[in-house]
Amino acid sequence: MPQAPSGIIAFQGLPGAYSDLACRQAYPGWTTLPCASFEAAIAAVREGRAGLAMLPCENSLAGRVPDIHRLLPDSGLHVVGEHFERVEHCLLAPKGASIATLKRAHSHPVALGQVLNLLRDLNLQPVIEADTAGAASLIAERGGVEDAAIASQLAAEIYGLEILRKNVEDAAHNTTRFYVCSLTQLAPPFEAGDWVTSFVFRVRNIPAALYKALGGFATNGVNMTKLESYMVGGAFTATQFLADVDGRPDEPGLARALEELSYFSADLRILGTYRAHPLRLAQREGN
Repeated sequence: MPQAPSGIIAFQGLPGAYSDLACRQAYPGWTTLPCASFEAAIAAVREGRAGLAMLPCENSLAGRVPDIHRLLPDSGLHVVGEHFERVEHCLLAPKGASIATLKRAHSHPVALGQVLNLLRDLNLQPVIEADTAGAASLIAERGGVEDAAIASQLAAEIYGLEILRKNVEDAAHNTTRFYVCSLTQLAPPFEAGDWVTSFVFRVRNIPAALYKALGGFATNGVNMTKLESYMVGGAFTATQFLADVDGRPDEPGLARALEELSYFSADLRILGTYRAHPLRLAQREGN
């Protein structure tokens, strides 16, 4: 992972959030900086209060994180790394509570949707909270034996809760991918190894523009691993795309593909080039 001199990494959420856990896993020994929003985490880096920001971009179950697609292109930050964090939900409760005493489970709506088997088997009423760590904090403050939280093991440690059950998520592959962002971009010459390049583009509003724009990646042998479309500026004809591809812009094949893409695009911006995470490489080898 790239380093920044400050040793501080910002994330959205309260202490104990999965983004906090991702920061600690990717950058052990760094100080994590909780922020109230994605905008605040980005601002912390832009204003020099943090060297990096850990921003979730997609989850294997819930899909993309729309706010990141909207904010990142104009944030002034560059993607300098990626991190994959396995989401391991725990059932947390205050001391004295047990499975038999629980009636309600509090958490973020996405997390609650990922533990439906648990809610059904224990006959727990789901209660929506702003985030997983916030649910853990609330339960710890409230006390009692009828309310539990769905959150991380780190949240249990921070807020002094008991772990009644571990790994209560329905799907074992539940994983969140993060962009690691910095004010300073990684630039060539790049070291040997496996790299990923992320960029956004907006195709011209003409027939077959997307087909022609992406053709250069096929003819130049460039593997595209992600392509997301989303509306910008409230215009139904102004669709922007965020893409990840294998490789570096200084490689001939990707350089030619990006040149062809720019010809058919009204706007093309490279967000960053960074090392491929080991999980990406492992999954690639498994296919």
